[in-house]
Amino acid sequence: MHRDRFYTLSASCPDRVGIIARVSGFISEHGGWILESSFHSDPAIEGSEGRYFMRIEVKADSLPFALADFRECFRPIAEDLRMDWRLADSAVKKRVVILVSKQEHCLYDLMARWQSKELDIEIPCVISNHETLRGFVEWHGIPFHHVPIAADNKAEAYAEVQRLFEEAEGDTMVLARYMQILSADLCAAHPGRIINIHHSFLPSFVGAKPYHQAYQRGVKLIGATCHYVTADLDQGPIIEQDVIRIDHSDSPEDMVRYGKDIEKTVLARGLRFHLEDRVLVHGNKTVVFR
Repeated sequence: MHRDRFYTLSASCPDRVGIIARVSGFISEHGGWILESSFHSDPAIEGSEGRYFMRIEVKADSLPFALADFRECFRPIAEDLRMDWRLADSAVKKRVVILVSKQEHCLYDLMARWQSKELDIEIPCVISNHETLRGFVEWHGIPFHHVPIAADNKAEAYAEVQRLFEEAEGDTMVLARYMQILSADLCAAHPGRIINIHHSFLPSFVGAKPYHQAYQRGVKLIGATCHYVTADLDQGPIIEQDVIRIDHSDSPEDMVRYGKDIEKTVLARGLRFHLEDRVLVHGNKTVVFR
């Protein structure tokens, strides 16, 4: 990561000749210093047009304008290229709201990375459907909200989760082993902003108790998947995955223990990619510029 303040342009558009020339030419015309650039062309398949993806970091003080003016000046080019795009400022910390149930390992890991500044973020609050981790969270000086979930109050409970997220001015919601299925309304309200860690190598073993499913199937690899949350359970675009080898002597309990380590690292990597605007979503796939 650069020490200098920089702006990040992340964009995708229909593929055509001259995209890089238009964008880099605009930056160059204004004296912009490109610190890092990544590009990917996704070819046309089955009649669909190809798509082009890019991520460019520009040294902030090399430009004659601030971020808001950058947006306005760049907008005509983005409209002409039919871009989906966003601009981010490295000086503005992302606000991450964490949702958790009773299992603590992913929360502990994220909090340790936050406290050590490895994840340079703000955590405005933690939301849980249990009281179990209140003491740990509040010891760190972070507000803890208990929003219980039951069969007869789900609509009200998820409306409260959404209210708390918006009140906290959250940029990203992280389900750190939050063992509830979010409502379709909540998913639709924040597309591409809710991240989950699922304790299997998706698309295998969706839903509950994936390690027990893996044991019954006799697999030799188990894994974890960091993905965006959609209304379809465990079907959202995948950001990051990893696996660990097991054998016939491992019990479901062994798998759960092994899995905790890989869940933590996969969630941390996936969240970092997201926070650094390295993830571009295209349908149910992602392009991740590492």
